Amino acid sequence: MNPAAYAVLDLDAVQHNLSIVHHYAPNAKVMAVIKANAYGHGLLRIAEALHDVDAFAVARVDEGIRLRKAGFKNRIAVLEGFTCVEELAELLHYQLDSVVHSLTQLEILETATLKGVCAVWLKLDTGMGRLGFRAKEFSSVYQRLNRCALVKQPFGLMTHFASADDMNDDKTLKQIKLFDETVAGLSGELSMANSAGILGWEQSLRDWVRPGIMLYGVSPFPDSIGRQLGLKPVMELHSKLIAVKQIDAGDTVGYGGSWTCEKTTKLGVVAIGYGDGYPRYAKAGTPVLVNGGRVPLIGRVSMDMITVDLDTQPDAKSGDPVTLWGEGLPVEEVALWADTIPYTLVCGVTQRVRLVEKQHSS
Repeated sequence: MNPAAYAVLDLDAVQHNLSIVHHYAPNAKVMAVIKANAYGHGLLRIAEALHDVDAFAVARVDEGIRLRKAGFKNRIAVLEGFTCVEELAELLHYQLDSVVHSLTQLEILETATLKGVCAVWLKLDTGMGRLGFRAKEFSSVYQRLNRCALVKQPFGLMTHFASADDMNDDKTLKQIKLFDETVAGLSGELSMANSAGILGWEQSLRDWVRPGIMLYGVSPFPDSIGRQLGLKPVMELHSKLIAVKQIDAGDTVGYGGSWTCEKTTKLGVVAIGYGDGYPRYAKAGTPVLVNGGRVPLIGRVSMDMITVDLDTQPDAKSGDPVTLWGEGLPVEEVALWADTIPYTLVCGVTQRVRLVEKQHSS
């Protein structure tokens, strides 16, 4: 029996979404981004579903080590790289690639007395403003890495987009232009495109692409949903009604009494809340599916429960199924109601929500 709140994962959809990556970038190698517990979907589970990709990308060293200890042989790139000589030693031991984005890392590579060589990706900051070297210092850093005994040659060159999800913003084109100008004449494989780059900016396709959110069936663009792009959502979030009652005009619901009943209403209580990862700031009116039909959220989201207006579901009863996002209710739509992004919702599903793999009939 499933607990009150559970998520269903369609792993066949992961492979389908990977096929969409190949469709848009047929000549590129794929570095599947599975950081943050594979965007809340389960690191090892998603890695297994994507076992045939050319490489994985994670954010931190411990994520890469976990994949190695689980037996994965793929290349694994650590996007935040290493912060000290001890982490560099772990990268070398577990044969993890490192992004090199700071002078501190460069100095460690030049001075560390360690055995082995590390595959690296030298990062150019073309306008994201976070990690990476500025264009004016890039050539000098490149030459220093060329002379590092700990660095496997040749090494990759990469950048990251700041606004690729906005097709009306020309900043992405400026970033592409700066990257191409800066790396011209340098050896090494190139990588720029994230999910939005793959789907929206063909000019950004190079030797490697780094799909993230699209692998999970979610659109990287704020004005579309995954299915409109040919993607299949991987995660559905479910719960059930645990109480049904009548409330009268003038009654308030939830903490702070922020929602007041205007007429006699059938109210349902759903066993899910921000303690499960449902967005705390979802507004009244946010759609929820009860028995497959849409009903509006009323009152504030609390830690373990939400309340919904069941007037359009007169036969609803305790125990009936509830979908918070899934078939008929895209996570992108719920995110809009909560003034957030779908990345936050799928990554935020908490440990007390059981992840259940969808069973497909053979």
